[in-house]
Amino acid sequence: MSGRLVIVGGGPAGFSAARAYRDSGGEGEMVILAAEEFPPYERPPLTKEFLRGESALGDLPIEGEDFYRENEIELRLSTEAEVLDTERRVVRSKGGEEFTYESCVLATGSRPVRIPVPGADDPEILVMRTINDSTRLAEKMGEGGRAVVVGSGFIGCEAAASLAMRGAEVSVVSMEEAPQKERLGEEVGGRIISWLEGYGVDLRMAANVEAVERGGEGYQVRMEGGEGILADAVLFGTGVEPRVELAEEAGLEMENGAVATDSSMRTSHPGVFAAGDIAFAYNESAGRRLRVEHWGDALEHGRIAGTVAAGGEARLALAPGFWFTIGEKAVKYWAWGDGWDESRFVEYDDGAFTVWYGRGGVIVGVLTHGADGDYERGKDLVEAGASMSR
Repeated sequence: MSGRLVIVGGGPAGFSAARAYRDSGGEGEMVILAAEEFPPYERPPLTKEFLRGESALGDLPIEGEDFYRENEIELRLSTEAEVLDTERRVVRSKGGEEFTYESCVLATGSRPVRIPVPGADDPEILVMRTINDSTRLAEKMGEGGRAVVVGSGFIGCEAAASLAMRGAEVSVVSMEEAPQKERLGEEVGGRIISWLEGYGVDLRMAANVEAVERGGEGYQVRMEGGEGILADAVLFGTGVEPRVELAEEAGLEMENGAVATDSSMRTSHPGVFAAGDIAFAYNESAGRRLRVEHWGDALEHGRIAGTVAAGGEARLALAPGFWFTIGEKAVKYWAWGDGWDESRFVEYDDGAFTVWYGRGGVIVGVLTHGADGDYERGKDLVEAGASMSR
């Protein structure tokens, strides 16, 4: 196809769409509108190797400058889209520049959420999403520093372990009884607790933050009951929300707080695709729409959107999956991610384990640590809807 492709978003979904478009024979002009000042880069290291100083800024780009030149991709950095006009087929930037398109891929990603308590809007309280976020945290936190991480999701736990490995004194404050207990189960939550404690992290579970107060050069994170924790830096790892304003204002069909798409990532408007965190995409193996916030799934969404925009055929059928790493402890996971009603925990030697998740007697997820065989076959079992009683 020869029409112009405009990609809104410089994250994994946007980059993957651009690569797939060219790989699938797309010959049209192409432009990526990236809100950040950096070319598309790997985000998972931001809470791990990059935060710990084990990798450098130059290690993060997904591809070097040659890739964009050789594939004739115009990469517009620090360019945020403000309006999607589906009637005129135009994307307008905040700077007033207009980009006409035949096909448009919306891949605007997510923004971190701050908890609604007094003091939480202080811009010096950190979140974790970008290179600048990770860099600011690393600059604030050296050996002997004190950090409080609010939230025990994957971002919070990974960052807490990395800060402790840097020599910081780290506390995690979370409303959960155990990290990821509701999503992954009590056994996994208990393992994560033991791993974090092994790195010297102080865990304050089942605790609510009432306020974050600034004092002198640091902070006091005040919890219910009046207890406070002093910190040189505070990081909120309290979740994200999809950036769907552009899609909503353009009148795209929304469902479950995200952009509804078919299995080829097409939205309700001709020529417009949605990929990554903002997509509520139909998965053919699951037989329903799902919204996922995983790096690998963003790449897959983008691959499908770019392939179809180029005139090819591609459909979403893979089970969502991701890895997360607490220090040196890696966990691998495949799951539809929208609930389970039974689980089976299998323990192996040397601390390895697998958890099988089921709903209605069917396998809907698998999580492994040190059990790669289960992880590799688990994906096929999830996608096939195999029985939990196999």
